[in-house]
Amino acid sequence: MNLDLMLQDLEELVVCESFSADHKAVARSAAVVAEQGARRLGTPPETIVIDGVSHLRWTFGRPRVLLVGHHDTVWPIGSLREHPWSVRDGVARGPGVFDMKAGLVQAFHALAALPSPEGVCLLITGDEELGSPTSRALIEDAARACSAAFVLEASADGGALKTGRKGISAYELTVLGKAAHAGLEPHAGANAAVELAHQILALSMMGDGATTVTPTLVSAGSTMNTVPALASVAVDVRVPTVEEQKRVDDLVRALAPRVAGTRLRVSGGPNRPPLEEASSAGLFELARRIADGLGLPPLRGVAVGGASDGNITAGVGCPTLDGLGAVGGGAHAAHEHALVAEIPGRTRLLAELIRAVLA
Repeated sequence: MNLDLMLQDLEELVVCESFSADHKAVARSAAVVAEQGARRLGTPPETIVIDGVSHLRWTFGRPRVLLVGHHDTVWPIGSLREHPWSVRDGVARGPGVFDMKAGLVQAFHALAALPSPEGVCLLITGDEELGSPTSRALIEDAARACSAAFVLEASADGGALKTGRKGISAYELTVLGKAAHAGLEPHAGANAAVELAHQILALSMMGDGATTVTPTLVSAGSTMNTVPALASVAVDVRVPTVEEQKRVDDLVRALAPRVAGTRLRVSGGPNRPPLEEASSAGLFELARRIADGLGLPPLRGVAVGGASDGNITAGVGCPTLDGLGAVGGGAHAAHEHALVAEIPGRTRLLAELIRAVLA
């Protein structure tokens, strides 16, 4: 692997900012990623624009292996001024360098190292950081046709691969009450805030071991001297299994009001299924053997709470291994960084994984 060339490619991607919410910036980034991929792979991608969001797809023959990545980042335009691209003391820095532009560079160079990319689909989306609302169908359709999915998200701590990811459900619970003057006739109202307090306590008791149910954003009331007629809470749910996701969903939808005169309204639901460790076990064992053969440090696998597009590929039944991208840390934070010395080895690992599955 030509590390100098890989760093040039990484710089090219990092200095092209790609804030998820800015469709024009994402389109500019897609053009840069497409041009770089065409240089390395010898062919341009399909550019697929859905609701203004730009996605890229390379398809070589009848795909059996899916590589998944994203080129959007959480960093607003202008972040480069405070967090410029740099490589010092073996550490590359800049917005999105770890999450996950280094993973894209590794994917291009891994495919270029193969005798042929025949049998591979490379899908690079533009809205992963928003939950993949426009790319989800693309990911699902590609994964259904493949026998393995490799996700180029950054590694876990110490370079560990991500062999499990919790599923995510997101809800908004709204309480509809009745307004009244808080001083003259509070008894004439139905206090939505008090009802919401009961419901928040009920929600917080739904967690079970690895499952977390977390009330987050809360709002209630209109003025200091008015019984609140409206209150709401957003709820973040993380689950390790499909069964747990259904259990919590049933409980949320079964909530009932306790304060007379109030009504409940629930919106939302499961967003991403879990990537269960059973889905990754075979591929992780293959990766471990390949790493040993390449003389790389022993691989570890860990389950994490955050979600990725690997949840989506696993959710349609495609065996999935995640965290094959950069080694480093600081995703979404000011200290985001990738360890330069790890890039060639991870690229070789990916190339040999693809080769082994295709064989």
